[in-house]
Amino acid sequence: MTSTCYIALGSNLGSREENLRQALAKIATIPSTGIDLVSDFIVTAPVGGPPGQNDYYNAAARLRTELSPEDLLAALVRVEQNMGRDRLCETRHGPRIIDLDILLFEDRMIDTPDLTIPHPRMHERLFVLRPLAQIAPDVLHPRIGKTAMALLRACPMGSCGPA
Repeated sequence: MTSTCYIALGSNLGSREENLRQALAKIATIPSTGIDLVSDFIVTAPVGGPPGQNDYYNAAARLRTELSPEDLLAALVRVEQNMGRDRLCETRHGPRIIDLDILLFEDRMIDTPDLTIPHPRMHERLFVLRPLAQIAPDVLHPRIGKTAMALLRACPMGSCGPA
């Protein structure tokens, strides 16, 4: 069975735009998974974390996959690792070459130690909501019961929480 899901992408190290393009190319090679839509790349200031970080390039993508949410997460973590990300050595909310998060997976709600869907803070993050609302304005957050566009409108510029 094919499922629709949405992911967020972010980078603030190196060639940030190229990092997003490279991540999308690698995601496109994940078995039983394809990319349907990709938002524009947006530039946002870092939220939280150590001072002096570069701005982030952020995007959202809609995927169609036959993988389970857990298997998709594992594949996305492998993409991050292949691009040089080491989650164990980085500072919380610190700079990263690539960050890939599952935002929504159909209307599923998952709460495990390794995976929470919908993403627990997506509704507070302007840098997630702007690109998501661009490609899926009517997608519904299953816990909150509001669309991506409604969540974006409720998140005034600059008021969203840390990454």
